[in-house]
Amino acid sequence: MLIVNGNLITWGKPNQILEDGTAILIRDGVIEKIGPQSELLRDYPDEELLDAEGQYVMPGNICAHTHFYGAFSRGLAIPGDAPANFVQILEKLWWQLDKALDMDGVRYSALVSLVDAIKHGTTTLIDHHASPNAIDGSLDVIADAVNQAGLRASLCYEVTDRDGMTKSEQGLQENLRFIQRIQKRASEDLNLRAHFGLHASLTLSDATLERARALCPEGIGFHVHVAEGIADQEDSLQKAGMRVIHRFDQFDLLTPETILVHGIHLDDSEIDRIASATSWLTHQPRSNMNNAVGVAQVEKMLEKGVRLGMGNDGFSNAMWVEWKETYLLHKLVNNDPRRMNGYTVVEMAVNNNSDLVTQVFDGLRVGELSEGAAADLIFVDYHPFTPMTAGNLPWHILFGFHESMVTATIVAGKPLMYRRELLTLDEEKVMAEAMVAAKSAWKRFESLSE
Repeated sequence: MLIVNGNLITWGKPNQILEDGTAILIRDGVIEKIGPQSELLRDYPDEELLDAEGQYVMPGNICAHTHFYGAFSRGLAIPGDAPANFVQILEKLWWQLDKALDMDGVRYSALVSLVDAIKHGTTTLIDHHASPNAIDGSLDVIADAVNQAGLRASLCYEVTDRDGMTKSEQGLQENLRFIQRIQKRASEDLNLRAHFGLHASLTLSDATLERARALCPEGIGFHVHVAEGIADQEDSLQKAGMRVIHRFDQFDLLTPETILVHGIHLDDSEIDRIASATSWLTHQPRSNMNNAVGVAQVEKMLEKGVRLGMGNDGFSNAMWVEWKETYLLHKLVNNDPRRMNGYTVVEMAVNNNSDLVTQVFDGLRVGELSEGAAADLIFVDYHPFTPMTAGNLPWHILFGFHESMVTATIVAGKPLMYRRELLTLDEEKVMAEAMVAAKSAWKRFESLSE
């Protein structure tokens, strides 16, 4: 199809804003040509037209770390006294909620997250799943939801020893099985990829880490939390005599495909090692503030060469909100308005996220409007009342853009939403069925918490 009557934001290097009647030709899920609208209309007279109606057309947002299963925590009351620290939050909320999920809970927590992503312009998500009482086949259930929605995603199962070694082994096998599915069904699962999921050092034994490394196929990255809370480092020092990154390094987990998550309590030696290993690390400020675990030294990490992207850790898939929190948080915590430049936010949320997902999808450029790139686009109904240029665009997004301005979402050339109408998912039906599944999950949560 041809996308016409749009103003293009390319997020290329360098970024460009094209407002002079430029159109986009999409074929076979990729951008085949970007050029003058009059020429493309002349050269491709029979092509289906999609009218951007004068809005901005730009790449969809990318979320480099999320938890679909966490959707059912919204409004959930934690019995007893409020958790006083991060470990208590894990024990009293997350490690009870994940056990409360059955396959319906897995399916509908994914679907409501995907509805949220489509509506708010996030076209690629890297998910980290846990459901200890519904492990086998859980990634297929999520994959089916992703395929139904039409979004792009990489999935994994969160291996942990906290529920016993039998379930740890089940988690290992679920990762391996799903990785093999993706490798065998590439033509059917075009928008899906896989990582090998691990929870965090504090819930993983040496034996499990060794087995994960042995099972994980070459070229597949691990997806694991690191040093989110100080307890992770304390536990690693106690049981291994070394800090988390160095412990993981002993098991050869720090590959160029691996995604490390949070990295709040890292020292300089760990940051240097992540940089030299060219592993990825993701920043999730909303979650970090909510859990009161601290603030990652992301500016230092970037200066040291860490490939640092941005996720949301299960918060809403309105990624511009994550941008804004990043921009403000680092100024506040450092008591310095010069900290966290808008370009630094873009480096993480756009450039590095794009490079990460491009790697995950075997070199298909994702997150950029350029010829040959994935046709993952959004329309944004933004009307600047001050000049907007490629140079000042980050600040227009930080202070002007809002997720409610997204009116169309397209992935691999397929419209998933147009004029704010969802085209692949029935939102009303999904939400009604999710309510039934959530009520059942909450009852099980209450029983587990007694």
